[in-house]
Amino acid sequence: QVQLVESGGGLVQAGGSLRLSCAASGRTLSIYTMGWFRQAPGKEREFVAAIGRGAGATYYANSVKGRFTISRDNAKNTVYLQMNSLTPEDTAVYYCAARWTESGYARGDYGYWGQGTQVTVSS
Repeated sequence: QVQLVESGGGLVQAGGSLRLSCAASGRTLSIYTMGWFRQAPGKEREFVAAIGRGAGATYYANSVKGRFTISRDNAKNTVYLQMNSLTPEDTAVYYCAARWTESGYARGDYGYWGQGTQVTVSS
């Protein structure tokens, strides 16, 4: 069992940056593939980024590729999402999640989820 807590959300102007953090407790994050998802009002939850365990291969949705960077610090049991060049279309609640397998990283069938953190980008 692992508990995930996101932080770092907030209000930012278009073109700005935010760094989200996902801190884990209960078990070490190093054994999980970690993902970030987001859900905007009236829309389905969508995959944003994932990072595998071990060598830490990274994966991104096309909409954020080149702007967002996912990373992990296993010593701190924390995963990050650095978000640059934000646009109003990035406004959503962002969730981190953990899964055992790296395959299927873009699917929503992660075993553990945080409570989410709101990101609002103003134009």
